[in-house]
Amino acid sequence: MRNIRFAPLLLTLISVPVFSTAHANEPAAAAQATPTTPLDLRIAQLVPVLNGKAPLEEFFTPSFLTAVPPAQFKAISDSFTRQYGSAVAISAVQKYGPNSAVLQVEYEKAIATFEITVESVAPGKVAGLLAKGFALKGDSIEKIKADFAALPGKSGFVVQKLGDDGVVTTHSANAESQFATGSTFKLYVLAELASQVAAGERRWSDVVPIGVRNFSSSATQNWPLDTPVTLQTLATWMISVSDNAATDALMRELGREAIEGKLASIGHSAPDKALPMLTTVEAFALKSNPALRQRFEKASEAGQRDLLAAERAALSFAAIDMSHMGSGPNAIETIEWFASPKDTALLLNNLRRLDNQTARDIMAVNSGIGPAAAAKWRYLGYKGGSEPGVISMSFLAQSKAGQWYAISGSWNNPAKEVDNNAFAALMTRLMDSVAGS
Repeated sequence: MRNIRFAPLLLTLISVPVFSTAHANEPAAAAQATPTTPLDLRIAQLVPVLNGKAPLEEFFTPSFLTAVPPAQFKAISDSFTRQYGSAVAISAVQKYGPNSAVLQVEYEKAIATFEITVESVAPGKVAGLLAKGFALKGDSIEKIKADFAALPGKSGFVVQKLGDDGVVTTHSANAESQFATGSTFKLYVLAELASQVAAGERRWSDVVPIGVRNFSSSATQNWPLDTPVTLQTLATWMISVSDNAATDALMRELGREAIEGKLASIGHSAPDKALPMLTTVEAFALKSNPALRQRFEKASEAGQRDLLAAERAALSFAAIDMSHMGSGPNAIETIEWFASPKDTALLLNNLRRLDNQTARDIMAVNSGIGPAAAAKWRYLGYKGGSEPGVISMSFLAQSKAGQWYAISGSWNNPAKEVDNNAFAALMTRLMDSVAGS
């Protein structure tokens, strides 16, 4: 496995594409003027840079190219071109002082919003460039569905209106199909923790040791095992940066059976695929041990539980052999956390109905989409998951008018890696279509 943790999508310095119409009506006059300042010059040069027609070393500062090497910049700008066609022109400029501006860049199929910053000393190269959003020209839910259907492998999504008097599905595609969802399963852990807090069995401020090793985020990587942290801290790491050690620590504290009980009480359309619920260490260990994985795959649920209990040493962090993980999708149809988009929507609605502000605050730390798209919602809670061949993004959202939504989508391809950026763009289009409805 190339990625060593199940994690939400990571934003680069020029960002995963998101969709925004901010500043769309600003005048384009500044973009047409003859360049008179370093900022004007760099704005005039941006279109050929985005199209790969100009040398990056002459445009960006050395520090920018250290953070985003030319090959990485090209990969990201090429992904924009694949989705939206070539950059055509700068259509609007809003300056913020002599060195910064927000730009509207017209692509063949979309209007993009970029933030640009140039250094204040000669030669005034670009020190910062951030893609804030893409507004697809003439987008519609029908086009979004068609683009989901065109993804190689299997994909699906659901949009549900949530209310105390029931749930209404407004848009869907393959919403009842089971998908590998990666770290999205961690929402079950959060739901069980919030339930135990509501029942008075635990407090968010309870302190426990980390206690487990895993391939994890910088939040807990290499921390001493006896480091004391609160349950709220573990939950925040688990949801916001998908920290695996924090997840397994919470699963140890809450108990596998209790979390599986939450899955049963909420409802799941295929519990035979979802159970037993693996810790992240167990999943890594099984994926890295072909013989043990085959035994697990062939066993009944009871047999799988027996194997998890009997093979603790082989399923420990120390036993994980990353050399056996491969470079592409690895057992994503058998060693995973499975749910349909509708199953995940049930989970999101349960978290809404718990009405626990701390849980909601935790889900809102990482919005999953760019700030321009996120700003269209009164509240936006998010959890995603990814590994080679798997991408899942799920949102609990409240509109500006107060309407609650569960929006969940997944894409699996056991044959090759999925394009995380393309899926993030597709899900953001779906979010935008709902926010504007």
